[in-house]
Amino acid sequence: MKTSTLLPADTAQALSLAELRDNAASGIVSRTILQSPELRVVHFVFDAGQELTAHASPHRAVVQVLEGACEFLFNEQWQRLDAGALLHLPPAHPHAVRAAFGAFAMLLTLGMGGGAADADKKVSRGEGHI
Repeated sequence: MKTSTLLPADTAQALSLAELRDNAASGIVSRTILQSPELRVVHFVFDAGQELTAHASPHRAVVQVLEGACEFLFNEQWQRLDAGALLHLPPAHPHAVRAAFGAFAMLLTLGMGGGAADADKKVSRGEGHI
């Protein structure tokens, strides 16, 4: 049975992000790596010149640039992010991204809510482990 995600949400498993690298062929390729009630992780590859126009998400987001470099619009300014950069976007924060320096790859992690607050409460009471 084929699933839409690459990692099961209920099993610990490793995945090589380097092996996901595809040529975006004049486009943007996205793959959902993990989907759970609390978290969504998406791998993106942008071909040179591709762009996602300004938008906002109701979810907290963390972007990690894996390969290459891009321009990211946040705090109302375009800023260059190189491989290794990590960007936090609070919920409802307007942003955009473009492959201004050639092809690049990034990882998007979205906090979906649903379980994180309960887990934090358990840890603060000494009931959980990180």
